[in-house]
Amino acid sequence: MTKMADERFDGQASAKHLMASKLETAKAIFGAYVAKDRKTAEALLTEDFRFTSPLDNALDRRTYFEICWPNSQSTERFDFKHMAEVGDRVYVTYEASVGGGRRFRNTEILTIRGNQIAGVEVYFGWNVPHDVPAGTHRAREG
Repeated sequence: MTKMADERFDGQASAKHLMASKLETAKAIFGAYVAKDRKTAEALLTEDFRFTSPLDNALDRRTYFEICWPNSQSTERFDFKHMAEVGDRVYVTYEASVGGGRRFRNTEILTIRGNQIAGVEVYFGWNVPHDVPAGTHRAREG
């Protein structure tokens, strides 16, 4: 298992990542977002790619680009906190910086097939800094 932490990625995506390790393949999709490089992003995803998050259930490749890719326009940087390659998966926790000074933390599980990404599961739920004071709990509304 390979681990990496506290690494920044400011968008140096390129075709060279297509022949790299699973970790480099994972980094390349984040770099494509920062660089707003849809051509590289398309090359990184398999034709049968699926994207799942708390808001999306197994979106196909076409729908992913329609719904998710526009987020690249406000994406400024990813600060990787944890990265681990286990089998055909790469686990990534990052803090993202987007327009307006907003930051948030997500964890993603990317399934890599060959040198492409076949699936992504995203887990999210907090902002940076955290909305709830340290040592406290905020009950769910509703």
